[in-house]
Amino acid sequence: MTTAPLAHADTLVLDYLAALWAAGDDLSPEARDELMSTVTGYIALRRDLADDPARVIVRLGPPEQLADAVRRGGMPTHLRLPAPGPMPQSLTAPARPAGGGAEHTAIALLLAGAFVLPVVGPGAGMLIATGSPSWSPAQKAAGWVLTTGSVAGALLTALVVAGFSSQLGLLVLYLGACAGSVIAGLTLLAGLKRYGA
Repeated sequence: MTTAPLAHADTLVLDYLAALWAAGDDLSPEARDELMSTVTGYIALRRDLADDPARVIVRLGPPEQLADAVRRGGMPTHLRLPAPGPMPQSLTAPARPAGGGAEHTAIALLLAGAFVLPVVGPGAGMLIATGSPSWSPAQKAAGWVLTTGSVAGALLTALVVAGFSSQLGLLVLYLGACAGSVIAGLTLLAGLKRYGA
């Protein structure tokens, strides 16, 4: 039974690890094992990153220096891998701040302000919502479309109905102007609650 010869890179790594084992022969078994596993992990990590093993070994330094560093009281700092921590923000969903007074005021102006001050109340509410980081640009755009679109639609409908009855036309205008901002307010409120406000 024959075995394939080791690649040159594998031979370099094995020779280095053997020299490190010999350099740490006077260390306690725990310290020696920790040194060996740390260096082996370091080499494996660098090889996974497609580093040339010869360069990795040069970066590690002579085995005697690593063993001396452990004798003096610890693992060399260039071998310490960072402790696993929280996932970086760029890999997670972007955090949005929880809603505060301004966000709740914007929603109140969209919901109640539509009935008290049609057009003006919802417009002020959307201006406040636009300046808030609590909603995404898409949510803000949808709020603007709903708010302004309902007012425009109500005006057109009221003009058509006005020919039949002026009071009915005003009622349609009022309800149509209120409907869009109420829907926008409810949509923004749902988006705010999703992020813990």
